[in-house]
Amino acid sequence: MSTSLVVYISFAGAAREAMTFYQSVFGGELTINTFSDFGIPDAPADGVMHAELRAEGFTVMGADGFDEPAQGWGASRTHAAFMSDEFDRVRGFYDGFVERGAEVKQPLEKQVWGDFYGEVVDPWGVAWMFNVAAPGGWAGGAAAD
Repeated sequence: MSTSLVVYISFAGAAREAMTFYQSVFGGELTINTFSDFGIPDAPADGVMHAELRAEGFTVMGADGFDEPAQGWGASRTHAAFMSDEFDRVRGFYDGFVERGAEVKQPLEKQVWGDFYGEVVDPWGVAWMFNVAAPGGWAGGAAAD
């Protein structure tokens, strides 16, 4: 098995909704296992023990098994970042989040370092960054229009 990095997101009771949302953005195959599927006592039977979304080239996982920290999720969240050279694919992900109500923190547009970059925060407070390498074919930012 080769090494890979997977995004694993903790939700306090919203894993099914969030993971279904992510599938609507990324496509792919979503598997959801509940606590009752594994006979876990003292947990909400329909709570998500483990969810896994396998999309082309990456995986997003999540669970309901973690309580929200007292200071809120914002203090403990990590940004999930797409680094790519596939403009149309990544633009589709970015647009999918925006169309479904994600808050735009940075529009997807050409940056001073030459790449296209944008950032959104989804309804569960997860920040998603999109950085697309800009080869010479995207002169003047035409690809982002």
